[in-house]
Amino acid sequence: METRKVQTVGNGTYTVSLPKEWAESQGVTAGDTVSLHDHIDGVLAVQTPEGCDADAPAAGRIESAEPEVIARALRAAYAAGLREVTIECDGALTPAQRRVVERTARGRIGMSVAAESETETTVRIMLDSEEVSVSQSLRQLSFTARSIHADAVESLEAAPDESPVGSRDDQVERLAAMIERSVSRGAADLSEVDALGATRPELFESWTAMRELRRFGDVASEIGAAAAALDEPPEGPPLEAFREVGRTVRDVVVDGVGVTLGDDPVAAARDAVVAAREARERIDSFDRWLDEAGPSAAELRWASRALRRTAERAGDVAEVGLRRAVRSGEPVRDAE
Repeated sequence: METRKVQTVGNGTYTVSLPKEWAESQGVTAGDTVSLHDHIDGVLAVQTPEGCDADAPAAGRIESAEPEVIARALRAAYAAGLREVTIECDGALTPAQRRVVERTARGRIGMSVAAESETETTVRIMLDSEEVSVSQSLRQLSFTARSIHADAVESLEAAPDESPVGSRDDQVERLAAMIERSVSRGAADLSEVDALGATRPELFESWTAMRELRRFGDVASEIGAAAAALDEPPEGPPLEAFREVGRTVRDVVVDGVGVTLGDDPVAAARDAVVAAREARERIDSFDRWLDEAGPSAAELRWASRALRRTAERAGDVAEVGLRRAVRSGEPVRDAE
């Protein structure tokens, strides 16, 4: 890093000279026009036209006949922030290829099939960053993941005919993918940061919390799978133990997300970390009881292991909240 002195010209305008090495490496000469980005996090960035992501290709092409490649490439294009993708194959597109395009598009917010021909299909992503709220999407993702967890724990008492997760895992994936796309565009295009209304550290923390919430939802679904495998549901103290720990784990997620988004004070993140640790200790105690209960409790161990992993993931969400607190300079103290 180097420093430059701020000077004034005749009309009172402030000026700062550009480093010669940087200007030459970017092909900038006197008379050229550069873009200035004044960000809400106090950064003033200089960007050449060649470096602006807005001038980069907004469209992509997929030339593959393999449905798995098409699906993954479409998801990658969405995450990378492209606006349009065309899928082309040698010869006519098969029904299987068209189905994977439609299925992938349905799994992403704002993505839809815009045009079709015998040999090509084009999808467009119509998302305006100024209308996207990363914080609200994270709150909704947290709510959906917690509802999956709550229903999975309750299914231990009486396994339902259908999975307690239902289609909500798809909603988790849709919300997570939109957050990832927004953060990716913010990292690549400086103007996107202001359009999203968040600083770059805040966007990264939201992305980190999203990743942990996605894992939390995945493991919560395992509790439902364990419930479906039970020959007989637990009763009395075992069931209440699962419910109590489950409520604690979900409260940890609420507090972790709240602090990450600036809704709750730092103390909430500290308390959430402690609560996650205490939840794991209660699960350890419950596991020791299962060991003494003999083979009849074998199926419950699967559910207990899954519940423990959700407690670990919840603790990771709370840690993201602590990261925001530490970055802001607020002290993290023990409760008095």
